[in-house]
This record gives sequence, structure tokens and C-alpha cells, in this order.
Amino acid sequence: MSNTTGNTLLALLTGAIIGAGIGILFAPDKGSRTRGKIKDGFDDAKHELTNRLDHASEELRDKFSSAKLDLEETYEDLVSNMSHKTEDVISFLEEKLAELKSQNARLQK
Repeated sequence: MSNTTGNTLLALLTGAIIGAGIGILFAPDKGSRTRGKIKDGFDDAKHELTNRLDHASEELRDKFSSAKLDLEETYEDLVSNMSHKTEDVISFLEEKLAELKSQNARLQK
């Protein structure tokens, strides 16, 4: 989770706590009504927090999915490129081996 999202969540929870405290101190209603309002406020904050976490989780999943696809594509390109290079190296070594065999045959005569 990014630092901004963490700060937003912290601010949201802090605001809910401060709001609940002020609501209790200045409540013109009966205690049961005040507690109901506080509960509703916490439920709203919980719902908002859940929605934000779900949204952040979905964004992270999407980013990781696209990064995984990019990584797989890069890996496949690398393997393909290395395969071509390997074939070039093998051909070069076979040519050098043939030259060395030829030179060895001339020297042994």
C-alpha cells in the first residue's frame, strides 16, 4: 500500500475518533441515541475503509498482473535471443574445430 493511502486511512480513522469524542461531549440526545450515531459513524468509516482497501487491492493486482506479463514477454525475448546467439557460437566453434583438425592433419603428414 502506498504511503498516501496509509496517510489517508490514518486521517480517516483519526477523524472518526475525534468526531465520536466531540459527539459524546456535545450530544443533545439521550445516551442510547448518541451511541447509535457513533455506531453508525464507525460503520460508515468501516465501510469506507473496506471500499478503499478493496480498490487498492484491485489496483495492486492489476499492476502486478501487467508487470508479470511484461516480465514473461521480456524473458521469452531473452531466451529467443540467447538461443540464436547459442547457435551462432556453436557454428563458430564447429568451424574452428574443423580448421584445427585440418591443421592437425597437415602437421601429422
